[in-house]
Amino acid sequence: MKKYKVILFSFVLALFQNSCGVYNFTGGDVGTAKTFAVPRFQNYATQNPGSVFEPGLERDFTQALQDRILNQTSLDLTSSNGDLLYEGEIVEYRISPMSATAQQTAAQNRLSMAVNVRFYNKTKEDADFEQRFSFFYDFPAATQPSAIKSEALEIIFERITQDIFNESLADW
Repeated sequence: MKKYKVILFSFVLALFQNSCGVYNFTGGDVGTAKTFAVPRFQNYATQNPGSVFEPGLERDFTQALQDRILNQTSLDLTSSNGDLLYEGEIVEYRISPMSATAQQTAAQNRLSMAVNVRFYNKTKEDADFEQRFSFFYDFPAATQPSAIKSEALEIIFERITQDIFNESLADW
């Protein structure tokens, strides 16, 4: 009986050693890249009609994107000359009414944000792209935007940075 356990254990161990490698649950395929750079995204949202200015938005979004890539890959962040480069600008940040009450007042508002991203991959140039990513957060009109800003930006950043990550590195 002991002999069979040893054989079974050896067989299972051999299977693990001969597998195709470690599975990455994020689906991130960095190829031969070792580093990435994310210069600060500039906030050009105020140049669009209806957009509002949010101090620190560019800093917070840039940090969120850097954190997403650091947490889901083994890449090292560099200030310049990364194998992967994410650059762009915030092109929309607005609050707009979404639905009305019988008294013709807003019942619900939407905070929308959009970023334009340019991605360059020095190790695989056919992976380069430029694309707009956006998401939103709906909230009751009676709620002040300042009361929901932190939660709203966390949700919006999470979705946009994940979409950017998926477009640039996900191997689905």
